[in-house]
Amino acid sequence: MMSDETASSPAKKKQSLGWMEWMRGWSSVFGEILFQRITASHLENPLPLPSVNDLTCVVTGSTSGIGRETARQLAEAGAHVVMAVRNTKAAQELIQQWQNEWSGKGLPLNIEAMEVDLLSLDSVVRFADAWNARLGPLHVLINNAGMFAMGEAQKFSEDGYEQHMQVNHLAPALLSVLLLPSLIRGSPSRIINVNSVMHCVGFVDPDDMNVVSGRRKYSSLIGYSSSKLAQIMFSSILFKKLPLETGVSVVCLSPGVVLTNVARDLPRFLQALYAIIPYFIFSPQEGCRSSLFSATDPQVPEYWETLKTDDWPVCPFISQDCRPANPSEEAHNTETAHRVWEKTLELVGLPLDAVEKLIEGENIHCRYGEQHE
Repeated sequence: MMSDETASSPAKKKQSLGWMEWMRGWSSVFGEILFQRITASHLENPLPLPSVNDLTCVVTGSTSGIGRETARQLAEAGAHVVMAVRNTKAAQELIQQWQNEWSGKGLPLNIEAMEVDLLSLDSVVRFADAWNARLGPLHVLINNAGMFAMGEAQKFSEDGYEQHMQVNHLAPALLSVLLLPSLIRGSPSRIINVNSVMHCVGFVDPDDMNVVSGRRKYSSLIGYSSSKLAQIMFSSILFKKLPLETGVSVVCLSPGVVLTNVARDLPRFLQALYAIIPYFIFSPQEGCRSSLFSATDPQVPEYWETLKTDDWPVCPFISQDCRPANPSEEAHNTETAHRVWEKTLELVGLPLDAVEKLIEGENIHCRYGEQHE
């Protein structure tokens, strides 16, 4: 029988993934690399899209890779696309190139560029303020921009946060919350977070999201995987907090393992797969299919509603084959998810009741930027 002292002592804080969780996580990563072409073999390339003529879509990080393909295909399908990018000059050049290539095929593409730098939370607030000031609807926010500084030393943003955590999680979280007024105006609408199977090997310590305490040795792999898991945890609480009546769906997705220069910090045997089996790796056009599906398919809001009705603990997650999937075991840790939610709002300078106030049409204050509606 336990003594009163033992029984009343707090549970030991989890410091990392257990070895079985770690093994299952890497099994998921290897499985996606080796079998993604087989599991996604039913998908057409490019993915046919339903009518999107009435949609306004914001796509972050849309001058390269998956984001570039996502923006181009949505625009060619008739959507009003806003390229939310750091380099607006590069975006304008792309827009001109796409307009020239599209000439004679239909109406000119309805596409524009707006500046946002996810390494600056002030910039995120300025973008959200500028968009909300239009008082128009936003139907789809695709948080596509991300970073994986493979093999590089730990770096911090101008706001003082580890760069992977800020770009992959904190900035998209802030943008998603601040754009809620426009998303509610555009209801039914969607927040789409481009995540990664690498979240399966991630672990988040809400008390050390910058990985500076020394309890874990930093690597870019830890920075990246932790930020992706944090995004799912935050999205799962947002998924819970948004009433069905708002019509705002929250979805995370995996684009698959896409051809890009990101392999230097992976285990050597995984680097070998990148080097000798390029057949298994998706092109950006293939990698954007789960983003396009999540942003446009009518089944997605139905799936979101089903999960909410069933009180599912995590937000919808769409795999690279455009089918529902289950995030990692750690992503289901609701206690940690609530702590990640609270810590995230603290780090981005928002009150804990920001979402509730925005749903009610009230003003909120953020310590980054000015007051916004």
